[in-house]
Amino acid sequence: MPAADPRALHAPLAHPHSKPTVDDPVAAVEAVVRHHADLAIARDADSHALPASPRIADVAYAAARRLGFIEADARCVAQAWERRCARRAFDPADWPDDPEDFGWHATGPAFAPCPAKLGLYAVLPDAEWVGRMARAGVPTVQLRFKHTDPKRIAEEVEAAVRAVAGTPARLFINDHWRAAIAAGAYGVHLGQEDLDALTPDDIAQLRASGLRLGISTHGYAEMARALAVGPSYIALGAVFPTTLKAMPTAPQGPGRLRRYARAARDLPTVAIGGIGLAELPAVAASGVGSFAVVRAITSAPDPEAAAAELMAAWTRLQCAA
Repeated sequence: MPAADPRALHAPLAHPHSKPTVDDPVAAVEAVVRHHADLAIARDADSHALPASPRIADVAYAAARRLGFIEADARCVAQAWERRCARRAFDPADWPDDPEDFGWHATGPAFAPCPAKLGLYAVLPDAEWVGRMARAGVPTVQLRFKHTDPKRIAEEVEAAVRAVAGTPARLFINDHWRAAIAAGAYGVHLGQEDLDALTPDDIAQLRASGLRLGISTHGYAEMARALAVGPSYIALGAVFPTTLKAMPTAPQGPGRLRRYARAARDLPTVAIGGIGLAELPAVAASGVGSFAVVRAITSAPDPEAAAAELMAAWTRLQCAA
């Protein structure tokens, strides 16, 4: 196939009331895909996606689908690129990376803030582990206690709050937000399904408690939903393959992590999913503020030594950035 004419790819800025277009939409899609191969996820890709029109939005949607963005995320990319091209010329080597591109905004007051850099964020199964890692100097810990008995949950959350007392560790409670409020935890972390289960009154109660709120996200569409709540931070992942639990999306990879972190730069971000020492350089290079681990600590022969090594490596990488 002959090389595309660059003039067909770099469209002029659109009139404020028009929709930006390109002269050769198929060539534009191919150019976007070529320039952003590091974003590709073959499992989810529609390799034959074609633009429905010369509009930038349709070009971007087709390119995103060819790169393996799920439909909801591809729609976000399409809308973001169209907004971006209302301000600047379309360039296939470009990628939407500004919160303004995505139109993200909170629909209510923001939750209490937390540090932009949460450091090593250890996700732990019980209060004993929480206390152990807090005493080892891990700056941020999360209790992910899976149980159905409310009394047992309340006891474990209270024990975790006691376990970090006297340490600088910030304690987030996964899912059990009412117990976290009652026990006086630092914050709560919710997944997308947990967020779906909250009523507006629940969100208002959680915000009024003063607890910080973290939310898991797995792509642009979920980032938009999370950011609308005004959380204290968002988690981005899963970055690498993990066997910890069945994930609703494919591993996003460091290329997408870099784009997500850039777009969400106004808020603290935490990378999660399959991260260990070997993955830290790629995670640090993404610009994400912090990283979460599970098995890298809980499955280590010497968890305290593993935590110390992870923290030291992260500090070196941050200083070198």
